[in-house]
Amino acid sequence: MVESSAAWEGGRRLRLGMVGGGRGAFIGMVHRMAARLDDRFELVAGALSAEAGRATASAADLRIASDRAYADFHAMARAEAARPDGIEAVAIVTPNHLHVPVAIAFLDAGIDVICDKPLSATLAEARALVAKVRDAERVFVVTYNNTGHAMVRQAREMVQAGVLGAIRLVQVEYAQGWLTEPIEAGGHKQASWRLDPAQSGIGGCIADIGTHAFNLAAYVTGLAVEEVCAELTRFVPGRRLDDNAAVLLRYADGARGVLWASQVAPGNDNALKLRVYGERGGLEWAQERPDELLVTEHGHAQRRLVRGGPDLGAAATRATRLPPGHPEGYPEAFANIYADAAELILARRDGRAPDPAAITVPGVAEGAAAMSFVAATVESSERGGAWTRVAEV
Repeated sequence: MVESSAAWEGGRRLRLGMVGGGRGAFIGMVHRMAARLDDRFELVAGALSAEAGRATASAADLRIASDRAYADFHAMARAEAARPDGIEAVAIVTPNHLHVPVAIAFLDAGIDVICDKPLSATLAEARALVAKVRDAERVFVVTYNNTGHAMVRQAREMVQAGVLGAIRLVQVEYAQGWLTEPIEAGGHKQASWRLDPAQSGIGGCIADIGTHAFNLAAYVTGLAVEEVCAELTRFVPGRRLDDNAAVLLRYADGARGVLWASQVAPGNDNALKLRVYGERGGLEWAQERPDELLVTEHGHAQRRLVRGGPDLGAAATRATRLPPGHPEGYPEAFANIYADAAELILARRDGRAPDPAAITVPGVAEGAAAMSFVAATVESSERGGAWTRVAEV
């Protein structure tokens, strides 16, 4: 069983607020589930919609007191900061263009932040937010939830231990098929904002799921991408943002990689896959089979490691919640991110060093790195696939 998140017993809950995530919002529901799974947060306030009526109704659905249901996030930040029982952290689950202004409002109010991905709509915004977080000295977590999977943490630990040797090849892909037809034209809410540059930012598919793939590869390998050669495509006529991305990667230490992200691949629901190969072996993980990690050491038969098994390291054991044979997945991985966020926030408030295992959770730096990657892929594609340097942030 897990020794940090699920083993948490007693202690006080952190008071949590949420911006976005009102009625009909899928990701808001997921964040709320994750926040409560280990009983380390209590949702007490929210600006759940920019529409006053919907914000009030959504808050009532979640049993948030009427005087803590806001229609404006600026008003929420000011009011909660002034209360003796005000929120201690805010979860931001809005469309991309609002991530940075909401984050800044709460950082200015002295409140820690948990933000959905991608970090921002543009690289310039991401850089400004990095500086703001540094000056505010507050915890900032970005919910790249795949890093919460036990077997992803096992993979990272094995790479760090040198089991694969020096990394040579990285292949990561994220395939979905839900945008194969122009459903945004019919008013599909989730599709409409994701394909609107004013709300999504400079990238479509590459920002929405491509950043997940980018972050997963970076988390497991620890490698930094230096250059990209990208082709971003809008296969569905009339779209203003990409729905398919093919990217070649050059890593700082000489490793090479390929990233493919698509939302127009029929037959795929949520097919995120990572393969990493080094001089002595390789590993493979797939989100749709999250409890398994395939490991091959050169010259030996392939091994199938299973979450909860006896031959796993400390990182996977810490992130494991149920015995083998009881599947874990998306909500539990998200909850591991929230458990780590709780540890970082409480450690800051208590004036102590956090559990070292919690500091691997993605933060503002990782969020900004993903936005730098997006900016480089957009530039590369606009230049006909020319190799383009990924800027440091």
